[in-house]
Amino acid sequence: MQKNYKKTINAIILITILSVIIMSLIDGVIKPGYVYKSLAKILMFLIVPIGYTYYNDSVSLKDQLKLGTKKEFFISFSLGLGVYTFILAAYFVLRSFLDLGSIIETLNKDVGVAKENFLFVALYISFINSFIEEFFFRGLLFLNLKNLGKRSFAYVFSALAFAIYHVAIMGTWFSLPLFMLALIGLFIGGLIFNYLNSKTKNIYNSYIVHMMANFAINTVGMIMFGLLNFNL
Repeated sequence: MQKNYKKTINAIILITILSVIIMSLIDGVIKPGYVYKSLAKILMFLIVPIGYTYYNDSVSLKDQLKLGTKKEFFISFSLGLGVYTFILAAYFVLRSFLDLGSIIETLNKDVGVAKENFLFVALYISFINSFIEEFFFRGLLFLNLKNLGKRSFAYVFSALAFAIYHVAIMGTWFSLPLFMLALIGLFIGGLIFNYLNSKTKNIYNSYIVHMMANFAINTVGMIMFGLLNFNL
């Protein structure tokens, strides 16, 4: 049994490393259109983990999709609202340090995101992309590794994988100091997401907060593209 557990843990680690490397290459090197990138992410972060559960029944994903209580929802939503406010406030404080023109050009050139399709992309990122990432980083990684007796490792590894995955996406957006700050923030955010799910044993608490964080980022995007006008 112990040997089987080790094989399962190693398999989850291998799936994670390969998936993050492949998606980083797609985001940072191949740079296809947003639709193709999204399909690749669905394959690596959703279909591959589900497929693995059919091969190894000691890995569960169904239990992590059970809904939590209303109290848990309220707490997560309140925290998410705080995150939304913090990200927007950080944008207005730091926007003079951001090369907004470069970010818009990168989104347009490398991802195919422009003013005309940004609203659709924003809705997809907030509702669907957030779920896919939580399903993978918190569902497959954190909760399963934790259930297999690797609690401390699960916290660090899943948060680190979550942070590193975003390197290819944000690599050219910020100066090095801001980039490192964002990377550390993503790692800490991953740890917080793990903590939110540790007792409820489902992914919805972190999903709600993640979704609200993406709402904030997409609000910033709408400001950059001129879809919203804030004169602060």
